[in-house]
Amino acid sequence: MNDSSVRELARRAGIAVQWTDHVHKRHRVPLDTIRRILAALALPCDTSDEITHSQHALDNATIRPLITTTAGRAVDLPWRMAGSPARARLVHVDGSANELPVRETAWGIRLPGIKTIGYHTLEIGRSSVTLAVAPARCITIDDIARGERLAGLAAQVYGLRHTGDCGIGDMSGVTTLAKSAAALGLDALALSPVHALFAADPDHFSPYSPSNRLFYNPLHADVASVLGEERVARARSGFTYSARELENSALIDWRASARAKMGVLCCLFEDFATTDLAANPAVGLAGNFANYCIERGSALQQHASFEALHQARLKADPEASHWKDWPAAWRDPHSATVREFIEKNRRQILFHCFLQWLAERSFVSAQQEARRVGMRIGLIADLAVGMSSGGSYAWAHQDHMLSGLQIGAPPDSFNANGQNWGLSSFSPRALSGQGFEPFIATLRACMRHAGGLRVDHVMGLTRLWVIPEGAKANEGAYITYPVDDLFRLTALESYRHRAIVIGEDLGTVPLRFRERLARAGIYGTRVLWFERDKKGFVPPQNWSDAAAAMTSTHDLPTVAGWWRGTDLEARASRGLLNHPHAERAARNAGREALWDAFNSAKVAGRDWPSAGEASRVVDAAVAFVAKTSSRLALLPLEDAIAAERQPNMPGTVDQYPNWRHRYGGDGAALLDDPDVRHRIEILVARGAS
Repeated sequence: MNDSSVRELARRAGIAVQWTDHVHKRHRVPLDTIRRILAALALPCDTSDEITHSQHALDNATIRPLITTTAGRAVDLPWRMAGSPARARLVHVDGSANELPVRETAWGIRLPGIKTIGYHTLEIGRSSVTLAVAPARCITIDDIARGERLAGLAAQVYGLRHTGDCGIGDMSGVTTLAKSAAALGLDALALSPVHALFAADPDHFSPYSPSNRLFYNPLHADVASVLGEERVARARSGFTYSARELENSALIDWRASARAKMGVLCCLFEDFATTDLAANPAVGLAGNFANYCIERGSALQQHASFEALHQARLKADPEASHWKDWPAAWRDPHSATVREFIEKNRRQILFHCFLQWLAERSFVSAQQEARRVGMRIGLIADLAVGMSSGGSYAWAHQDHMLSGLQIGAPPDSFNANGQNWGLSSFSPRALSGQGFEPFIATLRACMRHAGGLRVDHVMGLTRLWVIPEGAKANEGAYITYPVDDLFRLTALESYRHRAIVIGEDLGTVPLRFRERLARAGIYGTRVLWFERDKKGFVPPQNWSDAAAAMTSTHDLPTVAGWWRGTDLEARASRGLLNHPHAERAARNAGREALWDAFNSAKVAGRDWPSAGEASRVVDAAVAFVAKTSSRLALLPLEDAIAAERQPNMPGTVDQYPNWRHRYGGDGAALLDDPDVRHRIEILVARGAS
């Protein structure tokens, strides 16, 4: 065994053994890092025998249980079959079948193009695989409103307000905001992620660090839309005083609010169990709940079991938050100990199934209402790039995950030391080996009740920066993913759910990746702060029409905050400005460049705004983005109301109140403000221009 054989194995496995940083300097990945990544991909390489075995594993990976193709294009399969049959049989979902001619090639076999979009069974001789036939691209704005330029809002779900929310925003607030936005002519409402977090650990509240992306955070459920106002009012009656205090706070107290909400949810469950379930579990709401549990199947049972188990383990040992810190028998979801726990705690597990049912039903209700009142897209869900390695999905599907690795980003001009997001993700080998079922299930969970999907860090569909646990963020490497397969499956699920797809393509973007996104019908993301060149801010007419246009995002300063320097002062007070004088000087220059761009685009007066006129800058920024050729413009609610504080400050944990800011009123009240209505009217007018 020698170093070159390890590096060759890494190349075959899709690990980049060297990488180029943002200043075009090449870096060679250390051999120890490569070995640890190979081990996470189930490709051990510590001995010559292990390398040989891993090479054979890669050789055998060419035959997969699911093959993707594009409708109408010839299907090439890397199969070599002695006495290969002249025909293949294609079986459709409805049971109908037809034969296809098979032509042998130098490297395998070729089938003619298949026009019927969907998942089919392909039978060749004694072999059969699933054939996923995808459209050439995802659903686009043209499929929804041909030739038009649409507009919408983007909001943090947890920050929305309504009476009775116990201090955490939920789908009732989403529905109210969607109805008010639709009345003003907006067609979309993009939401922060609502993935399941950790019911037993409310301090783990980042929406981008979920426990399970197949399910919802029940704290965002609109229980009244499912169970009725009267029933919910009775459950809330014992929590009125404490809940009112929490609801009036400017910042979320996640622990206290979660405790209050869970108290209400427990009361509702006891009432539901003793009335609906006890009376007749097969009819009415009880029947709907029973059908939901059947439809979500083992995935729901695994998540609910984890939630109950996690609570029990934290009670036994408050320091054992991660399931890897549990005793061995609890770490194995199939162990006799876990089965015994499930048997003894069926009611608690049923409670967590009930919570998921409430959450999904309320998401359904919100999307239906958004469409009913006129939104042509409705809700746009957000798919986080990864998940917590300590969550229910990683516990239940340990063979799916990049065990021992965390994902992040290499050093760049904004983060000199790189980033470690503390998240895990799917192993690319596991995805292929399992017929992409984990990826497909995740897409379906997010698109099922939405008109669109934002894919966080969409570059993860082609490569991810992975870091061995315990290593520094800059001590990682890129691993590749089967991007063609993932693009096709995304297009197929987009078609099946009639949902547009937006990729967050900010940061280090691979060469020509944005062109590939455009061909796949996946919109990119263009943000005012990043649309600059050597001359200054890029004029609106030069923005891409293949991307969603935005003034800012949840990770960046708001327009008012940027103009007034609120973000710089917040970072300075926390010791996060590396070069305070230079950064403040750069901001002053940036203000001049921005106002010059606004004047050139004829969206602002010549007069320089005073320190107290940040609202004028916000108006101009909205008008600037509205003039872009982008087919969809999304205005963050923070900029619609001219807020100064950004929802999240990257690089901070406890130093800044990330994911805690609440909006100043409910959706109807916010959008009734004359200044806010004016900005939205500017944005909506783009559709008529």
